[in-house]
Amino acid sequence: MEKEKLRLDKYLWAIRLFKTRSMAADACDSGKVKLDGASVKASKQVTVGDEYEVKTEAKRWRIKVTGLLHNRMAYPEAIKYYLDITPEEEIQRLQFQAASFHTGKRQSKIGRPTKRERRDLDGFLGTDEN
Repeated sequence: MEKEKLRLDKYLWAIRLFKTRSMAADACDSGKVKLDGASVKASKQVTVGDEYEVKTEAKRWRIKVTGLLHNRMAYPEAIKYYLDITPEEEIQRLQFQAASFHTGKRQSKIGRPTKRERRDLDGFLGTDEN
């Protein structure tokens, strides 16, 4: 019972490249999804064998459609419906970026001093109020 029609935004959402279907549709509308170098609409019909270039917040994907997935599934199941053909240099760029990128979260035990460390610092620097 294979349905032959599937919208691009629904497919990108189902294979878990985007968290919501509306995010997938927005990406299509803003030109972040390309087929053969040309932007495609969210309503484009997906066919097996298509190769899409998808730009998400995390990375630039190059995927090849291996099967049509109509409903969202768990990640281990969803990855069976596409082939990740992202170029090697893009993957290396991401690894370099991840190593040098600061997330904004501070590491444990680093950053603002605790109350005890603050007292010790004040005593050491001679700015003790007592």
